[in-house]
Parts: sequence; C-alpha cells; structure tokens
Amino acid sequence: MTSVDFTHKAVEMIDVVKKFGDFTANDRISLTVHRGEVHALLGENGAGKTTLMNCLYGLYRPTEGSIRVNGQEVVISDPNVAIGHGIGMVHQHFKLVEPFTVAENIVLGLEPTKALGLLDLAEAQRQVAEISERYGLAVDPQARIEDISVGSQQRVEILKALYRGAEILILDEPTAVLTPREIKELITIIDNLTSEGKSIIIITHKLHEIKQVADYCTIIRRGKFIDRVEVDKVSEHELAAKMVGRDVSFSVTKNKVVRGDRALAIEQLVVRDNRSIAAVDRLDLELYHSEILGIAGVDGNGQSELVEALMGLRPVESGKVLLKEQDITNHTPRRMISDHRVCSIHEDRQKRGLVLEFDVAENLILETYGRAPFSHRGVLDHGEIYRFGDQCAENFDIRPRTTTQQAKALSGGNQQKVIIAREVSNNPDILIASQPTRGLDVGAIEYVHQALLEQRDKGKAVLLISFELDEIINVADRIAVIFEGRIIGIVDGAEADENRIGLLMAGGTA
Repeated sequence: MTSVDFTHKAVEMIDVVKKFGDFTANDRISLTVHRGEVHALLGENGAGKTTLMNCLYGLYRPTEGSIRVNGQEVVISDPNVAIGHGIGMVHQHFKLVEPFTVAENIVLGLEPTKALGLLDLAEAQRQVAEISERYGLAVDPQARIEDISVGSQQRVEILKALYRGAEILILDEPTAVLTPREIKELITIIDNLTSEGKSIIIITHKLHEIKQVADYCTIIRRGKFIDRVEVDKVSEHELAAKMVGRDVSFSVTKNKVVRGDRALAIEQLVVRDNRSIAAVDRLDLELYHSEILGIAGVDGNGQSELVEALMGLRPVESGKVLLKEQDITNHTPRRMISDHRVCSIHEDRQKRGLVLEFDVAENLILETYGRAPFSHRGVLDHGEIYRFGDQCAENFDIRPRTTTQQAKALSGGNQQKVIIAREVSNNPDILIASQPTRGLDVGAIEYVHQALLEQRDKGKAVLLISFELDEIINVADRIAVIFEGRIIGIVDGAEADENRIGLLMAGGTA
C-alpha cells in the first residue's frame, strides 16, 4: 500500500440514496477512496454496487446524499461532467464500436483534426501508441475491435478513460470475461496505474482477486453499507460472510453416484469459426448420464464453437453428434430443446441467453411458451406466465423479485440466474453449462454448483465448460482438456490437480 496517499481523498460518497420508484437500490451508502488506492466494492448480485458507481459516473442522479471529488462537493449530472472531474468507467459490457479500429474508438468524441476539421488518423494512432506505451497497455492502434481478444478490448476501454484524463478509474467486474493470463496482465496494469497516483475502484465478486490487488474494501448487502475493511487484515471467508450475511462453503460436497448409460457421443467433429478456421478439429468425446463432465482449457481453443454446434447454432462441417445412438448432427435449436431435451446455459447471457427488452417472466418461458400451461390454442396465459416467473424468482433468488421488469434492468449476476432458472426448470436430459457462474457472487456460485449436482444426482448428463480451473476440479466427475480444438486428455475428477490439468491446457501431456 505504498502508493496510497491517505492525506488526499480522491472520492467521497456520503449517505448516497438511489431509488427507482418504490425500490431503494442504495440506502445511505458512504464510500471513501484515497489517491493511489485500489478500493474494492464487494456485494451480492443485485446489492447495488453498479448502481452506486453509476451515480459516481453520472449515469444516474442520486436521490439523496452528496459526492466530493478531491475534497470539493460536486454535482455529477452526466458522464461528461464525471469525465471533466477526472472520473472514468470501464463497464462490465464494453461500450466499443466493433467495426472501428482501436485508435478510432479511443479518440471518439475527442478526435485530433487537421485542415477543414478532418480526422487526423495518423496523429490519433500516434497518441494512442504513446499513451499505451506510457501505461504498459499494449494494443495495436490499427486493429479492428471485432478482430481482437476480450482482454485487448478491455485495455482499449481503459485507454479510452486515460486518454480523457481519468485520475479515478471505475472497473466493473473487470475479470469476468478474462483468461487467467489476462487477469495477471490486468493486475500488473492496475499496479502501474496506482504507482502514478491513479485511484482505482473495482466492482468484483472474486475474493482472491480482492486479496491480490485491493488496499481497502467496502461491503454492501441488499443496498445497505455493511463494513469497510483493510484487505490485509481479513480472510476470504470473512469477506464472504460479510457479503452474504452467513457462512459460505468454498468446497463442494458430492454424493457418490453410479455413472449411467451413454447420453451423448461426439465423433470426429469439425466446426469452423467466423474466420473459417477449424476451431473444433476432429474432436471425440462421450458424456454419460449421472455425471458432470468438465471441459477445461484456455479461452479460444474451440469451446464456444463446440457448444454452438451441439445446440444447432453453428453448422457442423463433418463428424457426428449421437444422442442415444441417434444422429442429431445439425438439428435446429428448437429440435435440440423440444425433441431431444438438450438445454444450454450460454456463456454470453446478453447476446444469446436473454431478450433484454422482454421482462423477466417472458424470458423464463422463451423455450416453453407454446406449451401448456403457458398457452392454450396459441393464446398466451399471462396469469400462468407470471405465477411461474414469481416461483422461479423465489426459488432461484432472482433480485428484485418483480418479474414484470425488463431483463436489461437486472444486474449481470441476476440476469445469469434467470437463464439458469429457465434451463433447469425445463427438466433437461442433457444440460450444457457454459461459464455458468460468470459474474456471480460466492453465495450464488454455491447455489449454482448445487443445482448442477442435483441434475447429476437425478440421472441427468451435465457438460460443464468453465475457464475457472478450481470450479472444474471441484464440481466435475471427469475432466476433459481441450487444446487447439481437440480433447488431448481426460482425467478422473478425484485424481485431478491444478498442475496436471494446467500442463494439459498448455498442450503438454499428463
């Protein structure tokens, strides 16, 4: 904590209240962040973390309370005012123009110009290269956003804020979509920024990352301030208990079950990505009833394309997918869900998991709206739809409980709970869970793991794809490691350890 200047309060939020109608998202929350400090904001899904930071960034106006920046009280009416006070925000879902280049995105709105007001692209690229070198944020100014990795896109978002003079940087769930290597790079970037006197506020659920990077942590629960702690003086278990209000188990207790018949067989599967490269390359795999088969691997080794091919969202070029010896290769998503009872928790909740403009109850019956009790002779029964929605909200702890609001109004974690509730409630024979705990707090992660184990104990077949190696090792009965589109090794879950799986993930041998 050598970089923290305790004589300089960069941000003070005092008794901030934010209401949406009758719902109070933030209830008299106070927060203090010093110059050069990394401050973690910890809370359950829907606790009000992002809402509080949206008040600081000017996306919302607080209902009550005050905000001070560098000791002076300010009224932040919109993000332009926040930027003027040196506040930048990197949102959980990036705000980039995908067809534009890195340089064009970074300078957008503050473009260097030449004669007649035309964009000076060469100067823009020079400025971007200069600022990226200064802060150790390696990017290619000429690359298009749609062609670069998620980690690189995040660096572009950070550079956008720094280009606009940010001294206070808000990072909303910054590691939710990053690979382990990219997370290490982000931690180095944060160290570089605080050594220059920048103040960083991180919204996160990942307790081990708080322990790695944060100096202090403010915990909120259900919209209320709970505590402010010095991170070095508390354990992960203490942080978890303060966050959810109860003891949380980090270990997974699995019942012993006898593996059933083969549920799914994948034979010599070839699937191409958007660049026409074979992302899945002659892959073989078998999945059985009463088991959780985990797929471990570094992001970009064909996991997404494999799931999309299994669910009928991406064409299979060659090979077969067999369900109880029946060839279901290239069947449509509707047939996969309705006829074959294969359901999927998709890794991208906003693009593939939800219709954000629909309300929560409507999203919960997206795959079953044509069946009783939700419709009769083509007419929707809204009473049954909302009764089912309220039941799911209660059973899966979706917050707030009101299922008539749009899905886009929910926090990322609660959006994920809606998807999980829908897919588990469909009573699938095979459940494909891709990054099912991404963006969830430790209490919700505990719940999801139990939900997956309950499916397995009921005789269902579960395929779990996760970049969280400890999640795979804790939950899976068998672990298949994918590398460059192929399964290069399968390890019994009881015998798995991080070193062995990590070696296979890097293309080595067990």
